[in-house]
Amino acid sequence: MRAALGRPVVASGALLALLLALVALFAPAIAPYDPRELAGPAFESPSAEHLLGTNDIGQDVFSQIVWGARPALTMALGASVLATVVGVAVGLGSGLLGGAVDHVAMRVVDVFLAIPQLPLLVLVAALAGPSQVNLVLIIGLIRWPMYAREVRSQALSLRQRGFVQAARGFGGGLGYVVARHLVPAVGPLVVLLFVVGIAHALLLEASLAFLGLSDPTAVSWGLMVNRALVFPGLFFTSYWLWWLLPAGLAITLGVLGFMVLGVGLEPVFNPRWRRTG
Repeated sequence: MRAALGRPVVASGALLALLLALVALFAPAIAPYDPRELAGPAFESPSAEHLLGTNDIGQDVFSQIVWGARPALTMALGASVLATVVGVAVGLGSGLLGGAVDHVAMRVVDVFLAIPQLPLLVLVAALAGPSQVNLVLIIGLIRWPMYAREVRSQALSLRQRGFVQAARGFGGGLGYVVARHLVPAVGPLVVLLFVVGIAHALLLEASLAFLGLSDPTAVSWGLMVNRALVFPGLFFTSYWLWWLLPAGLAITLGVLGFMVLGVGLEPVFNPRWRRTG
């Protein structure tokens, strides 16, 4: 396990994820300007005063990139926590109780998995209204079926293990078995799902913001990309180099960091990988 955790792929993913977290945490100290204030003339080129220049109304692009990390990571963490809690609860309950409970839960999961994710997100977000809280709830409640199916598969396997059967035979209740045996056993898988879920949530949040379905007053990487692309003749100028490109790179690096970290941790935390490796 130590060798796997020390692999370059894990270290690189962890470094990108840590960098995003530090930028989000210390945004007020890193950003030289308020991201909403008019910090200079419109379309000012990058300089010592404005590291990434200014946008079409004179806002400092670097400050917007820095502050954009905070809502992106906050919403991604919130959505991933919600999806993990709901998915683990449904997966464990379905795998342990079986019967009608398992049948109904898995049919609900199948329905969610059969519906294209992004169109459903767009529809629900449009109906719910542009709000950061709504985005967390929508993304979390759309993502939980993936978690539930993975955890259920693991719970079905664990239910047949000797230590679980022995615990039940000695009078251990369902709550005791879950807390004492199943939660520690599925813990590594849940950590893996949570990390990968952050990457997906970051991408979905940026996608919804780009489509104009997030809070229009918020500082968001997806909203920065949207506003840059609607500017007429953007690519006939050099503005895209400091207005559009940094926002796209921020989204890419944020998603890449957590995704690479998840891929690197999978050989350690995913029981299916260990069985087939």
